[in-house]
Amino acid sequence: MASRHSEDGVLVIGLGRFGSTLAETLQELGHHVVAVDSNHDLVQRWSGKLTHVVEADATSEEVMRQLGAHEFRQAVVAIGTGIEASVLATGVLLDLSVAEVWSKAITREHGRILERIGVNHVVYPERDAGERVAHLLTGRLIDFLELDDNYAIAKLRAPRGICGRALEKTALRSRYGITIVGAKKPGGEFTHAEAGTVLDVGDLVVIAGRTDRVESFAAEIGGS
Repeated sequence: MASRHSEDGVLVIGLGRFGSTLAETLQELGHHVVAVDSNHDLVQRWSGKLTHVVEADATSEEVMRQLGAHEFRQAVVAIGTGIEASVLATGVLLDLSVAEVWSKAITREHGRILERIGVNHVVYPERDAGERVAHLLTGRLIDFLELDDNYAIAKLRAPRGICGRALEKTALRSRYGITIVGAKKPGGEFTHAEAGTVLDVGDLVVIAGRTDRVESFAAEIGGS
């Protein structure tokens, strides 16, 4: 199964909801994707949608080597049915010296184990989705993304309190600890926000800052 495209492709292990969506999206974006799952029914289901789908045991180093896993620079372990299988499959990829390994974690404890064995990126799809929805449920934020443990960016409507004057006059950084990094007029495109940018009611803005500051700004002035 080794391919001349493997070095620039992505190996996706696990075709559950997260893994199948990831593989399908990567393929739509033009990436060479090889998806692996031990479940015959899942492999059959996705064989008509994904270019390369293989039924195989990803916890076996010999099997994965035969599939050419060691030739991939990037791989994602999206197994969500069991921690043991996830850790074993991840360990196989690390032993095969795959340069960049991403692994889905079911629990925080699972994530810590993955980090200890050397995973480059641990992903918590359910937790991240839950946190994002919790922020959006306030009704003030249109979108929210936490980039690190304590840093986030968010999209919301420009509050009336900062409209009609240049951003440098609002002192948002000193008053609220956040920065407006982008703005979009109705029907327009997002542009980089500058000191002289003047916002109007109805504009969309993207703000960035410490997570607690972003939340405080949205609660205090974001709904005005």
